[in-house]
Amino acid sequence: MSNVAAKGMLSDYQSMPSARVPRTKLDYTPPANPGRIMLSEALRDTGRMPSSKQLHFLGHGEKGRGDIPLFFPGDLSLLKQPCVAIVGTRQVSDAGRLRTTRLARELVDAGVVIVSGLAYGVDTAAHQTAIEHGGRTIAVIGTPLDKASPSENAPLQEHIHREHLLISRFAVGERTFRTNFPLRNRLMAIISDATVVVEASDTSGTLHQAAECTRLGRWLFIAKSVVDDRSLSWPSKFLKYETCLPLEHVSQITSRILEPR
Repeated sequence: MSNVAAKGMLSDYQSMPSARVPRTKLDYTPPANPGRIMLSEALRDTGRMPSSKQLHFLGHGEKGRGDIPLFFPGDLSLLKQPCVAIVGTRQVSDAGRLRTTRLARELVDAGVVIVSGLAYGVDTAAHQTAIEHGGRTIAVIGTPLDKASPSENAPLQEHIHREHLLISRFAVGERTFRTNFPLRNRLMAIISDATVVVEASDTSGTLHQAAECTRLGRWLFIAKSVVDDRSLSWPSKFLKYETCLPLEHVSQITSRILEPR
């Protein structure tokens, strides 16, 4: 898809208010005929499928849950391509938004699929940038497919499920709990070759995804600006692992995930 075409298709949601101004709830049209696939099948031949033991944590720790169903509309083949999750705070700073936009654009130029969670802030900027620059994106949500949360991102969620890929591990009709969103983050870590934390506080839910990357041995990159922020204690807890690095240039990611697995 050309950049011009992508920008034209974005006209329905590009004018959405930012996270810093009052928001208006928007109507959402859910996908008509979503698919269902087991995680192991969706990740076949990608080298990303965790062991059954590792998956117990993702499945609420229930015995015997060595695999989980995914519900989706869109292009499932995107999971077979190099995937990087870009995540961070909902209340992103102007500088953090600029870093998100630049990183997503550079990864798209390298042929990488952008994964994020459709929340305010970093997530929204990552998805929008990927689309605007003619790239592909995967949104992993913490609600069933018939709901949009936040509702202000409904047009963006519709665009993604029609033109890209929308994934949920929650069946239509299931209730939504706060615990859904850490599970969403852990699933993002599993389906991605690497995760980048652009901006996050010591209490950010993003840290669930960082912890999952460490547990799985996946690459975790932390923006250098976050590492250098002396008010934060969480980066040092992850940087002691070999698979966690301060991120200064996109080549640190591409040189690792674009090599043959």
